[in-house]
Amino acid sequence: MVVHETIAPLREALRAWRQAGQHIAFVPTMGNLHAGHLDLVHAARQSADRVVVSIFVNPLQFDEADDFAAYPRTLEADLAKLAECGVDVVFTPAEETLYPRGREAIAFVEVPALGEILEGAHRPGHFRGVTTVVAKLFHIVQPEVAVFGEKDYQQLLIVRRMVADLDFPVAIVSRPTVREADGLAMSSRNRRLDAGQRKIAPTLYRVLRETAERARGVGQTAALEREAMARLAEAGFRPEYVAIRDAADLGPHQAGRPGVVLGAARLGDVRLIDNVRIENAEE
Repeated sequence: MVVHETIAPLREALRAWRQAGQHIAFVPTMGNLHAGHLDLVHAARQSADRVVVSIFVNPLQFDEADDFAAYPRTLEADLAKLAECGVDVVFTPAEETLYPRGREAIAFVEVPALGEILEGAHRPGHFRGVTTVVAKLFHIVQPEVAVFGEKDYQQLLIVRRMVADLDFPVAIVSRPTVREADGLAMSSRNRRLDAGQRKIAPTLYRVLRETAERARGVGQTAALEREAMARLAEAGFRPEYVAIRDAADLGPHQAGRPGVVLGAARLGDVRLIDNVRIENAEE
């Protein structure tokens, strides 16, 4: 496994693979890798001849400076895990490599409407930061396949929309959320939960799952959303939203259509998100 910190040598390595007729799969990450990330890497390995992983804690997608500062940086441990998974190249750029004119001067990529609701409404600028860095990384790596997790469901839809609208020649592969034994979605932020918060945290998944079960075949969902919010608050969360939406575009959910229940809530200073698909909806 080779680690590149700058763009030119990475592109040289990728060029040699392409000349040999090899396909490239790409997994963008912010590091602090857990089993959920490694599941994406395994899927990438099954999708192409070569696998590239990036590790970059992207400041543009953090709406809170404290959250950016607190994000765990565990590069050496991450590299060891990726080597065990058979990754070919890891790209670990510094901020000035991707944003040479600084954060404020960068040209942005933005997905309107879809990027302004739910997470976009509660974290202004977040998705603009995501799509900007993903677009840059796609241009640098030029993969045939890129793999994303479904835990960040809205992000997945936004990346797919960006790829479609801007004609990126990359197939987006998604992988189901990887969970702890008690149902908590794996996340780098889970490590910041204290013992008491960690016991409460799986309640988010349980509430969303039960809401999804009750939402099957139901046309009026506002009451279910309010009830879910109340249950989270009673459990000790500070809920930001629970939303029952159409799975394709996050528009209003209609009975019989594929749907998804999305939620975000805080435990102390840790913000958790999760989602559950509404199963058995008729096409």
